Amino acid sequence: MNGSTHRCWAEIDLAALERNLGKIRAALPSHIRYVAVVKADAYGHGMPQTVARLMQSGADAFAVANVYEAAELREIGSGWPILVLGAVLPEEEAHLLHYDLVATVSTAEEVERLDKLGRKHKRPVRVHLKVDTGMGRLGIWHTEARPLFERIVAAKNIALEGVFTHFSSADSDPDYTLLQRRRFLQLLDKLPELADQRLLIHADNSAGLDTLAPDSPFNAVRVGLLQFGHAPYRGSLLDRIKPEPVLSFHARIGIVKELPSGVPISYSQTHKLRRRSQLAVLTAGYGDGIPTTASNRASVLIRGRRCPVLGRVTMDQTIVDVTDLPEAAPGDIATMIGAQAVTIEHQKDGETHERITVEEFAYWCDNIPWEIFCSITKRVPRQYKTTRDQ
Repeated sequence: MNGSTHRCWAEIDLAALERNLGKIRAALPSHIRYVAVVKADAYGHGMPQTVARLMQSGADAFAVANVYEAAELREIGSGWPILVLGAVLPEEEAHLLHYDLVATVSTAEEVERLDKLGRKHKRPVRVHLKVDTGMGRLGIWHTEARPLFERIVAAKNIALEGVFTHFSSADSDPDYTLLQRRRFLQLLDKLPELADQRLLIHADNSAGLDTLAPDSPFNAVRVGLLQFGHAPYRGSLLDRIKPEPVLSFHARIGIVKELPSGVPISYSQTHKLRRRSQLAVLTAGYGDGIPTTASNRASVLIRGRRCPVLGRVTMDQTIVDVTDLPEAAPGDIATMIGAQAVTIEHQKDGETHERITVEEFAYWCDNIPWEIFCSITKRVPRQYKTTRDQ
């Protein structure tokens, strides 16, 4: 089925993804290596297609959440390091060597297990040491990290390839991020052995790039959401990059109907019509990725105009008000995330396009862009635009 017959679909612009990678690389110091984070099916964009384009576009390495994502990624291409960001369970260890993966370690128990694994197979297990500077999740606490670092270096069957940390609030708390960065730098100063190791030192994700100092010891960044065209912060780097949205999310109008004032709409009667209204019933609901929290709050674009969601979003359908858009008809495209051309009769102030960003949609849904992308379900077909033309 092609786009003209889909009831609901997401469009992925791979050319925009490639341009975003190029813009990000151009804005960073030349020695910084680009680690593309593609966990959770590339943030819902589709791993095989996006990873293939990122490989073609100059990504230096990849990062995923677990060994199963890493195995899928390795089937797409060899030659790129793949860092597994999550903890590797004992029964998953064999995948590390089979798929040539890099494990994240943050405990002595993990080091002991992986050293034993390498000894058994007569191959060193590649690892990055993760340091907890204030996230409180994975990682060895920064004041206790030196002994673990020394233990890894001394292990005969482990190859240490990197040291990293993760900022918890780079998009919302610059002071705490500065504290985390300072803690990490202080640890690095206490590890003179780093000078004898060719390691990747990384801390910055998409939200932290704007504060990456050119003279810092960091030589890699982990880029996730930003490469898909959305940044969880505002800063000078973002102003220079001007990333392009990669994903848009659409459905179609199934039917258009009129109802009198006072009629309740959808489950639990959370909305009652205040006037005689023309309603459009969309062919998508929370089973496709429109959260129920969008009920009575979100809008969609139809023929370039914003139309509010009325009542509760249901599993397969969503109701919107098109009373002020009498030309709306079955089959029309409704855009939840993305842009639409504005028809001449509805243009204002020279605007030719109207757009709903993922940030705006997430705000309506009391959510975050990461989760909105990942919540677009598997029953929503992904369509891929591949042209490199602007």
